[in-house]
Amino acid sequence: MRTKAIERLTAHSIKPSAQRIAIMEYMLTHNNHPTVDVIYNDLVGSMPTLSKTTIYSTLKLLAEHGAITALTIDKNAARFDGDTGDHSHFQCRRCGKINDIINDINMIVSEPTYRSFVIDNVEINYRGLCARCLAEIKGEKYEPKY
Repeated sequence: MRTKAIERLTAHSIKPSAQRIAIMEYMLTHNNHPTVDVIYNDLVGSMPTLSKTTIYSTLKLLAEHGAITALTIDKNAARFDGDTGDHSHFQCRRCGKINDIINDINMIVSEPTYRSFVIDNVEINYRGLCARCLAEIKGEKYEPKY
């Protein structure tokens, strides 16, 4: 996975460093839409000199270069996604967990131009209750469907 992290960095014109590689590798292997704190807690054990400031500035750089996506779904924390493909997000209003929702971007925007606007990015976020929280509220046992 280290090789894929380096390839992603260089493909987006980002000079690889030990910290950048570790953070990019984390983003490629964790689909948890992490915050800076989550990444810090997961990586500091193997990189004791890593700081939250370094993580934040690296994530900002990665997002600015298109190597990751900065999410706007969570109003309480900056979150990031290593999957830069077309998809939407769902956040449970009870537990706060964010899940990917795969969508067909062509269903949403059938034409790349609309009223003289050129659309190159569509961001759709959903909020509600996840199946686990809904089951807990109803007093039922949660059984994943997939």
